[in-house]
Amino acid sequence: MSPFVTSRRGSRILIFWLLAGLVVLIDQATKAAVRVTSPTPGYMGTLIPGVIDLVHVENTGAAFNIGQGAGSLFVVVALAVSCLAFAFVCTQDMPLSLTVSIACVVGGGLGNMVDRLMRGSVTDFIATAFMDFPVFNVADIAVTCGIAVSLIGYLMWERSLPPEERA
Repeated sequence: MSPFVTSRRGSRILIFWLLAGLVVLIDQATKAAVRVTSPTPGYMGTLIPGVIDLVHVENTGAAFNIGQGAGSLFVVVALAVSCLAFAFVCTQDMPLSLTVSIACVVGGGLGNMVDRLMRGSVTDFIATAFMDFPVFNVADIAVTCGIAVSLIGYLMWERSLPPEERA
């Protein structure tokens, strides 16, 4: 086996890209299934009665329909965040849990970026039936949960470092 893969840093990088890639694959597969099942936007049905409905929406903005029509800007932001996150993972001896949560953020951002580049809009399809909330997708879930877990994980990790190593 290559020394790159057996090193702690190499393993962290491999896990980072494998998980980010897995998030992109799951995101793109679910979006493709929605587009095949419901070629035109609109109500598709109920997934969990009273909790989650399936509604096909094509979104040219970002989360919560912010920035409609600014897809090129979101592509640049996704690439910048991905590069910065990768650099952080490469240079820090962080816990695996933090690597995993950062990979979810990157995978989600790249998943939506693929839609913007290939289709000009992002396919959303998960709608909460119990409250009025914007329709979202797997990539949005990965980004949102990844950011929340990353913030908590980073704070816990930083507190565990000796005072002279803290940021």
